[in-house]
Amino acid sequence: MQQWIKEVARGKRGARDLTYEEAKQAAEAIVTGNASPVQTAAFLIAERMKTESPEELLAFTEALRNSSKTLNLSKAVKDAVIDFAGPYTGRHSFLATIPASLLLAGNGVPVFLHGSDALPPKYGTSVKNVLDKLGIPSETDPAQMAHSLEEASIGFAAAETFCKPFVRMRKIREEIGIRTVLNTAEKLVNFSDADKLMMGAVHRTAIQKMHPVFQHLTYKEVFIVQGAEGSEDVPVHRGSFVFTIKNGVIDSFILKPEKFGLYADEAKLNKPLSAEEQAEK
Repeated sequence: MQQWIKEVARGKRGARDLTYEEAKQAAEAIVTGNASPVQTAAFLIAERMKTESPEELLAFTEALRNSSKTLNLSKAVKDAVIDFAGPYTGRHSFLATIPASLLLAGNGVPVFLHGSDALPPKYGTSVKNVLDKLGIPSETDPAQMAHSLEEASIGFAAAETFCKPFVRMRKIREEIGIRTVLNTAEKLVNFSDADKLMMGAVHRTAIQKMHPVFQHLTYKEVFIVQGAEGSEDVPVHRGSFVFTIKNGVIDSFILKPEKFGLYADEAKLNKPLSAEEQAEK
């Protein structure tokens, strides 16, 4: 592990991106626990300062997926289910994903959400926090979750139930308190083995940087939006950059809410909402 830490921690001019094979070794050491907590923290901090490359992000995504449980769904549900990959760090604004998912499920479109108790650096309100306040179980196993998706067209997975390494890494992430490569990789694990993904990012550059990663993942249709607080929720007070991949074809456009009769004053959307307030809405 030390050799990979040295490569990414040589400073502004000396640090280099790891190759996919090198990053794979580092990611597997961290995810399996073969790297010590100190080594894990050092690597994650150095990666954050350098900024991760697409190859490094892919390596961590695959290492997490290899240590995760996935749902066993019928072909009909698997082909239709949409993976809503919201930020595990949580939000301060309204989580429109929850009511939107209920509307989709009510109309027969299978929807899968996943997350955890809020993580650094934001420590906002996560989907799991809101569902807990609503009394909706989130610690269900894959068999129960698959049944929920098949019967009710909706399901939520607590990431730490589906991917045990997250339990061990939470303490490290909380102690260093910064955003790391894990903040993006955890959204791409694809617990439901879905063909369709809806996720968000804060900046266009981050969206464009992720494109090479999707060439190696199993999604057939991807929507990445410049969403509210980096989420998959499209804001209604401004236009949003949308990046799409469908059957290998790449496209992008600006989505303007006023074209759909939707517009709200930004000031009205800025009030932070707690988990209790989110649940009440």
